[in-house]
Amino acid sequence: MNFYEQALELREETVAHRRWLHSHAEVGLNMPKAQAYVMEQLRNYGLEPRPCGHGVTAELGREGGRTLLLRADMDALPMPEESGESFACPTGTEAHTCGHDFHAAMLLTAAKLLKEQESKLSGRIRFMFQTAEETFEGARDMMAHGILDGVDGALAYHVGSGRMPVGLFMYNSGGTMMYSVDGFRITVHGQGAHGAYPHSSIDPINIGVHIYLALEALIAREAAPSKACVLTIGSFSAGSAPNIIPDTAVLQGTLRTDDSASREKLVRRLKEAVQGTTAVFGGSAEIEMISQVPPLVCDAAMTEEMVGYMQGLPVPGLTPVPDMSASASEDFAVIAEKVPSVFMYLSAGYLDERGDAPAHNPRVRFNEEVCPIGSACLAHCAVRWLEKNP
Repeated sequence: MNFYEQALELREETVAHRRWLHSHAEVGLNMPKAQAYVMEQLRNYGLEPRPCGHGVTAELGREGGRTLLLRADMDALPMPEESGESFACPTGTEAHTCGHDFHAAMLLTAAKLLKEQESKLSGRIRFMFQTAEETFEGARDMMAHGILDGVDGALAYHVGSGRMPVGLFMYNSGGTMMYSVDGFRITVHGQGAHGAYPHSSIDPINIGVHIYLALEALIAREAAPSKACVLTIGSFSAGSAPNIIPDTAVLQGTLRTDDSASREKLVRRLKEAVQGTTAVFGGSAEIEMISQVPPLVCDAAMTEEMVGYMQGLPVPGLTPVPDMSASASEDFAVIAEKVPSVFMYLSAGYLDERGDAPAHNPRVRFNEEVCPIGSACLAHCAVRWLEKNP
């Protein structure tokens, strides 16, 4: 069966799914519009979807074989859209600037293709339409509601913007594909005072500045040069008047690493540095970890297997790009910790000025020519994997 030819015939339907999700963008865990839309489409295709946590799942195939999970996230980002697309989200507060609308649309079409071939499948396929990837909550939410029960492997794709042609697929079968993430919020407690009498205060801004410098030193002096480690403070807030020392200051940031040992060490040392620095100046601090996801490491053998299946598709210009690694993070990593998993990027860029804006930028644009490629890859790889792994 030629899934690419079939996916080309369904291109406009896939694009319609993508554009509906794009113009009705939602963020976070609770996405009622997307959940209802996905369930309606799956029912139209003859499946029996159900909620799974805040996401949606459905299943097809035959009993007795293995079960492969196909995952798509579908959440947007809390930001305005300046893409200029006719179907841009009109709210001004949500935007699909990471391409998750593509993921859900491509998986919907793959579900339709696979339903038509259900009687020929060698096992089971489970669909995972996930919310809240951007906040690193959605995968764990669905895992807590049994999405991985009985699953033997998982596959996911992510579209990529930029100045590159459609047809590239990027993967990593020999190392870390995406970094861990540990988001944190540090609340420093001091003692406020009038700005004319700083000696009567315990200045949380001063403490926060020294914490900032101490955390920079962790990367400069404690992270192994052979490892990739990133620590960024993106928010530092305190006070509301220029002549008043406040009681508290808040720093928020993110720590990212490419291996678990570095992550474990730096998270521990971050907490020690914060508490030690705060104590030196007579204050106290609370540290809240607001997101925690491990490095994304794909199963090597399964990744090479899926690469082989993709190369068997008659997609013009489909080109492998191995050893891809990025310092961004993905909560598919928590799935990859539990079952053998494969995660790949599909290029969805433009070679002209439309490819200039990166992901998470209000002006980013993605190329819809990737739609039939993604749908075909999902369906084809699922069928082939079940055939080869009965």
